[in-house]
Amino acid sequence: MQLRQGMAVTLLVACFIPLSAQGQVYIWTQEQMIKYTAQNRYDRFPDGRPKVPDELLAKIGRLSTAEAGIARNGYQNQFVDSLQNLHPGKKLVGRAVTLQLAPLRPDVGDVVQADWRAKGNRRLLDHQTALDTLAPGDVIVIDAFGSMPAGGIIGDNLAYYIWKKTGTGFVIDGAIRDLEGIFDWDMPGFFRGVTPPAIHGTMVMGIDIPVRIGATTVMPGDVVLGDRDGVVFIPPHLVQGVVDAAAAPARKQ
Repeated sequence: MQLRQGMAVTLLVACFIPLSAQGQVYIWTQEQMIKYTAQNRYDRFPDGRPKVPDELLAKIGRLSTAEAGIARNGYQNQFVDSLQNLHPGKKLVGRAVTLQLAPLRPDVGDVVQADWRAKGNRRLLDHQTALDTLAPGDVIVIDAFGSMPAGGIIGDNLAYYIWKKTGTGFVIDGAIRDLEGIFDWDMPGFFRGVTPPAIHGTMVMGIDIPVRIGATTVMPGDVVLGDRDGVVFIPPHLVQGVVDAAAAPARKQ
């Protein structure tokens, strides 16, 4: 416990990595974020990511993924049921922060890192970069291309870090490691599988951009709802309708 807490504190006080630079290929500008989430009707974070109100998140958290289904709205590809569930008895709900990883290709990875450093960033661009942006109520959603050979994207220390920063959990289309330790935190989480090695051989291709989880497309700011059945990703502009439909008398039969 002391080791994990100490590491979490170290990570929390680590040098802040600026993510507001304009024109980056792999992090949307505020203008891009607003353009691609134009139907959002709520406030936004400073970077433009939709901020569905906490009170609506609480209402969504009282629903099941079956009740929150949005296929009837024309969104056929927002539910994934192929991931393992860390704690089937716990609900996962929050606002998506997305991270896209890809298999490392050195020539591309070198350019990405050089561009990142040229914008004044001293640390390497890696999966920790996305975790450092998390705020209370966020859910980190990581497209790790479903890979097991790439190693565990997070272990018990980073899981603790995520839990303390957000109060929620994670969705990872890839592997995790240190399952025994992660299980102890009693946080909700969804993942493709478990493997002992730490993450390796990957590169960051995008933070807070559209990502693929299973057969779904996830946007930054989507409301994430996970339960025993799986995970549904709800666009912000549909959230109120989901809540209203679940409360309608016809749905209570």
